[in-house]
Amino acid sequence: MADPARARKIADRIKVIVAEYLEFRLKDERLGFVTITDARVTGDLQHASVFYTVFGSDEERKATTAVLEANKGRIRSAVGRQIGIRLTPSLEFIADALPEGAAHLEDLVAQTRARDEELARAAANAKHAGEPDPYKKPADRIDTEDVDVDVDVDVDEDVDEDADVDVEAR
Repeated sequence: MADPARARKIADRIKVIVAEYLEFRLKDERLGFVTITDARVTGDLQHASVFYTVFGSDEERKATTAVLEANKGRIRSAVGRQIGIRLTPSLEFIADALPEGAAHLEDLVAQTRARDEELARAAANAKHAGEPDPYKKPADRIDTEDVDVDVDVDVDEDVDEDADVDVEAR
């Protein structure tokens, strides 16, 4: 088992070799605009997964996939000559889902912006359901100098003593 740093270096080298081979050596009209996005190698360096994207329509993607599968042996031979390790890893080409994921996220962002604009339009014409300031404020105090207040308090002198006892007992 190779160490992860070595596997990472070999994967990066395979990525560069495959990209250069597709750009300069492979002459096929069906090959679309291909970008090699990533390469990963297993820990024992026996298998390499090469991720790619194709710019264009679905037909161009299918044609590019067919070209890569048809020329897999030639590409592996080029990798074996240039990589310089004892065993050449087998190659597997995997279409990268990165563009579709990015397009999906862009659609979600566009929908969110449309909803935000709709809410902003609705909020522009909105009015408060109640008073503009719903919090209670203390009432203004009345000046006692201006008002004459006569308070007559009658105190009943016959206070029931039993009532006091009942309150204390509780």
